[in-house]
Amino acid sequence: MALRKDISRENETGTLGKAIALLDLVTHAERPLRFTDILALAGQPRGTLHRQLGHLVEEGLLEFDADGRYAPGLRLLDLASRSWAKNEFRLITEPHLRHLQQMSGETVHLGVLRGASIIYLDKIEGQQSVRMYSQIGNASPVYCTGVGKAALSVLPDDALEALVRRLSFDSFTPQTLVSAEALLAEVTIIRKTGFAFDREEHEPGIRCIAAPIGMEDGSFTGGVSITGPAYRLTIERLEEWAIPIKQAAACIADAMRVRLGPRR
Repeated sequence: MALRKDISRENETGTLGKAIALLDLVTHAERPLRFTDILALAGQPRGTLHRQLGHLVEEGLLEFDADGRYAPGLRLLDLASRSWAKNEFRLITEPHLRHLQQMSGETVHLGVLRGASIIYLDKIEGQQSVRMYSQIGNASPVYCTGVGKAALSVLPDDALEALVRRLSFDSFTPQTLVSAEALLAEVTIIRKTGFAFDREEHEPGIRCIAAPIGMEDGSFTGGVSITGPAYRLTIERLEEWAIPIKQAAACIADAMRVRLGPRR
């Protein structure tokens, strides 16, 4: 009887894992996907995949349009919105992000380090919306974003060296840092100044200044940034916000320590 129960639990876990993998695949796609696209990417048997997608559509987690393509469903947005509204990080950081946005008039980001990427946890649009890649949940390379380089600056030396040495450097713009040596040299400067720049390194025409947030126990490594168009934000203009953004990052870290307490 116990064996039957264990097998059932394993099957349920496997089914859930496959469903989550499909949600991850569809939500990260740049466009809605057809069944044949998902079949080629998912590595699941055709029959299993068809059933899984059907269940996800029934639950509203995916949508199936008239052209036979799958896209994220509205229920996902609802779940994400409800979850993020109650998230500890958001409750802690939101007032500080709002302050930076009101002070600068520009777009403000909160990001966390995950592997070799920065995942955007929050974004408050500036007074004049600017089209840029960053969206909540999107991932950007750590070596060519302000928040990414800021986050690297608070890593221990051994962790920093290990991460940087395994990066694959792609050149997004002429300003992108494309070597471990160049990145490590910049991180050394960031550690001294307490802030980082993105000098149109990921997206042409987009600049930012960022400050790191680091918890001593490693529970959060990331940063905040003020971002806007290069024609409006010179490096000199960004430097004027160095003190406010460092103060905001420090306040967030202090508040997180108090709210979350010691991790066991």
